[in-house]
Amino acid sequence: MVFGYFRFSIFFLFVFNLWFVSPVKAASETQRIPVFVSIPPQRYFVEKIGGIHVRVTEMLPPGANPHTYEPKPKQIASLSKAAIYFAAGVPYESVWLKKFQSANPRMRIVNTDAGIEKIPISHHDHGEKENGLDPHTWLSPPLVKIHAQHIAKGLIEIDPSKKNFYTAGLNSLLIEIDALDSDLHILFSGKGEKLRFMVFHPAWGYFAKTYGLTQIPVEVEGKEPKPAELENLIRLARKEQIKMIFVQPQFSIKSAEVIAQNIGGIISYADPMAFHWEANLREVGKKFGQALR
Repeated sequence: MVFGYFRFSIFFLFVFNLWFVSPVKAASETQRIPVFVSIPPQRYFVEKIGGIHVRVTEMLPPGANPHTYEPKPKQIASLSKAAIYFAAGVPYESVWLKKFQSANPRMRIVNTDAGIEKIPISHHDHGEKENGLDPHTWLSPPLVKIHAQHIAKGLIEIDPSKKNFYTAGLNSLLIEIDALDSDLHILFSGKGEKLRFMVFHPAWGYFAKTYGLTQIPVEVEGKEPKPAELENLIRLARKEQIKMIFVQPQFSIKSAEVIAQNIGGIISYADPMAFHWEANLREVGKKFGQALR
């Protein structure tokens, strides 16, 4: 009798799960807000805030150059399902945001970098400034708090019934950001002022500004250095005792390799587009710390 009752109970639980639990899960999938973002780090922020209530799609595929990327027709067509688009301020948006809006006039576009004061892109020649402003604001934890607040506000405006959920997600992300910021300040404290590290592409200006560092770019706005400029960079790297050149997957590393070979240094990857934003900045911070020793 006991064994028979046990088998009946298992069967009942199976049927209950099949008829009552499964449909709820399936319904939750269809009820998720379709969200598009420009870059992978934004997906991290949106999923931290929106959780189970959002379905996020990245416009920029892995390894693509955010300066020159051209979305595929299939991607633009998929925007017809989007309720909201979070723009990060990356270069390709200047050409494509209007086209995205035309593809779906009902889609709300939120500029998550709104209100952030941009800094000029650094040139490698004695700190000279290049024309144009640096778009990589998501690489400074304090500035990411601004991105996060815009994301939370956007989600609440299109889905006000879940305001408490999105507010809780935002607060949790802000705590994570503050902890990361504190740890990075500790990591770079005591290393001196305006310590310099060399990067191929100048993506880390806001990070450097936040933690008292200076990046020395090998290239600016996608342009490879000329032979004479390479010689200047090699001399500068030797003067500054630089032994590590940072590169990223979205750009060629040939010039960085030439410099590394001539100074007896090494190449190391620091990806500003990595999805796992918090873990990535911790890893990159440690690499910068090692390079500054």
